[in-house]
Amino acid sequence: MAKLIGNAPNQVPTNADLGKMAFEDKVSVANINATGTKDATTFLRGDNTFAQVSGGTDWQSTIVTGSTLTAVAGKGYWIDTTSNTCTITLPSSANVGDQIIFSDYARTWNTNKIIIDSNGLNYQGDPDTSTVEYNTNGQTVNIVYSGATKGWIPISDDDVTDAPTLPPYSVDFLVIAGGGSGGTYRAGGGGAGGYRTSTQTVNVGTVITVTVGDGGASVTGIPNSGAGAGISGSDSSISGSGLTTITSSGGGGGGTAPPNQVNGKNGGSGGGTGGGTTAGTGNTPSTAPSQGTNGGTGSNLAPNYGAGGGGGASVAGANASNTSGTNGGAGTSSSITGSAVTRAGGGAGGGMFSAPSTTGGAGGGGDAPSNSNGTAGTANTGGGGGGTNSTNDANPHNSGAGGKGVVILSVPTANYSSTTSGSPTVTTSGSNTILQFNGSGTYTA
Repeated sequence: MAKLIGNAPNQVPTNADLGKMAFEDKVSVANINATGTKDATTFLRGDNTFAQVSGGTDWQSTIVTGSTLTAVAGKGYWIDTTSNTCTITLPSSANVGDQIIFSDYARTWNTNKIIIDSNGLNYQGDPDTSTVEYNTNGQTVNIVYSGATKGWIPISDDDVTDAPTLPPYSVDFLVIAGGGSGGTYRAGGGGAGGYRTSTQTVNVGTVITVTVGDGGASVTGIPNSGAGAGISGSDSSISGSGLTTITSSGGGGGGTAPPNQVNGKNGGSGGGTGGGTTAGTGNTPSTAPSQGTNGGTGSNLAPNYGAGGGGGASVAGANASNTSGTNGGAGTSSSITGSAVTRAGGGAGGGMFSAPSTTGGAGGGGDAPSNSNGTAGTANTGGGGGGTNSTNDANPHNSGAGGKGVVILSVPTANYSSTTSGSPTVTTSGSNTILQFNGSGTYTA
């Protein structure tokens, strides 16, 4: 029983006494008849229920990367579904006003969604047996418990499909196609693969597709039949949304002398040819600046039949004037990797019988050794393959294959995303990151 403190027993308290009133007894929390959890983390609301003290969402510092999550009310979770779908189990019981937030950490929900298990409670009025999932990149889902009838209700599940806009940046490109192979039997050298450079502005997120062309295959000498023409290389290219597609043409295969007369083939650089035939034309199709040069012509007066060299990126294949073949044309130097490297040299042309060896053009062009097979263009330079000299018709020599092409990107390191496919070789030079694609692949800007 509360006792009133006054001036004296049985005396009516004055106004001053009223200011000194106090109760000796206290009502314990255990004796309060209200619903909800009664503990140190709750308070009594005006509707006679205990509720959690609101201190804001407790965002979890650990990123959720697993396939399951048991969620707790009052918390926020970063969900990374890069590797897998994530199934989220909500609490089995909830109070009105309980709140949970889930956010797409890596913008991958479109690839691997989240699935919400409402664990016996309704979700937007639907029972737990219904399927609840979210699958939009960049999405954040904020749910609040409304009571047994409607259960959990999203107060925000906005789709954020666009990443924040970042400024574009410049990328330098070097695109070299596969070189052509040389021909057999007094045959021309293969032309170098087309050589093109470009600097373009790319938007963040653009996927740059890289195609690296193969060199033309070696040609087997034909016993007792004479010549076999060289095979042209394949194109290399870069492309992507908002970019100007750059395509470099494969180098032309080397032509041959009589009796199986075949002209040198056109291409990025033209194939050289034997006597009495026409050399291949470079820069085909035409680009500005030019992607290559013409092949060299052979000597057309019997019995000379020396063959012309394949065209290089910067110098045309040499023309033959006697029994000897000629050297391939030189390629072009680039410092895109940080060091000056010459690529896309033409293959050497062959000559009569035991004619002296001739040399492929600087930049990976293959040679035409005396009394031997032609040598291949150097891989990933786009060099043309070497032609062959005529020899014993029963044991003819094989021509040199064209060198495979290459595509190189130079990206400011500050902007480099590291997202690639095709396993390019990645190096740095100064403030740039260099990606050398020796085979096809992609880079995401």
